Amino acid sequence: MNDTLTAVAGLRVGHWTDRVGQTGCTVILCPPEGCVASVAVCGSGPASRETALLAPEKSVQRVHAVVLSGGSAFGLDAAGGVMRWLEERGRGFNTPCGPVPIVPAAAIYDLWSGDPRARPGCAQGYRAAQAATSGPVDMGRVGAGTGAKVGSYRGIEYASPGGLGSASAELAGATVAVLAVVNAGGNVVDPHSGRLVAGVSEGIGGLSDHFAGTEGTATTLVIVATDAPISKAEARLLAGSAQSGLVRAVRPVTLFDGDTCFVLSTASGPGVPLVALSLVVQELVARAIVAAVSPPP
Repeated sequence: MNDTLTAVAGLRVGHWTDRVGQTGCTVILCPPEGCVASVAVCGSGPASRETALLAPEKSVQRVHAVVLSGGSAFGLDAAGGVMRWLEERGRGFNTPCGPVPIVPAAAIYDLWSGDPRARPGCAQGYRAAQAATSGPVDMGRVGAGTGAKVGSYRGIEYASPGGLGSASAELAGATVAVLAVVNAGGNVVDPHSGRLVAGVSEGIGGLSDHFAGTEGTATTLVIVATDAPISKAEARLLAGSAQSGLVRAVRPVTLFDGDTCFVLSTASGPGVPLVALSLVVQELVARAIVAAVSPPP
């Protein structure tokens, strides 16, 4: 059974992973016609590309891929390689001089893992696009989650490994799925049991006295996908619901985080009430975050 992002028919996911440099990138390829998309950039320290055009009032309605990357802002270059892969296949926003692929991207700060000079670039993004499949998404320390850390609010020396996780569900005949790259300053907590899953074992007591995080270095990236038809404005509302799910599983979320939540719709499935979608999204985001830092069974 596929309980990951690619449970949404038409989506493909590919990773490029550098085990030595401890970084990587992950590409989510949309169907050739693209996906309706929007985003919520909730943190004060994001590293992102092409997010402004995802605002509901902007003219571009569909994106052709999304790139999640390590390497901090350097890693955004991986999107260029994905654009080249898409251009070679004639995919993109139609213009008088040919298609222009729309590829938003967001990156985590993982420069303190492995080699800080190891960063995904155009070639690595291209390779991740080449590797993309519709099979279940590999999870854990892979792709954009390779160098992720969790619990760095007490200082990086206290942090534990982060990673990449995914989860999916069926809702009234529609499919909803989430992929999360967890590089959180806070701990990961199971929202149902309250159990600490990853982070600082002392908990968050005395946070105001013990906060030792560094601004702009903690980020959770989320992709929500569904086949339920939604508008760009509704995708933006669901991105806000994704942030609500994030705060259920990451504690604390600080002002310094660069959390970014994308929403994609293939619009190929049955309609579902938006409020029902929003509730499922919150649950799946929390599940994907926990899965990112949980060892496989």
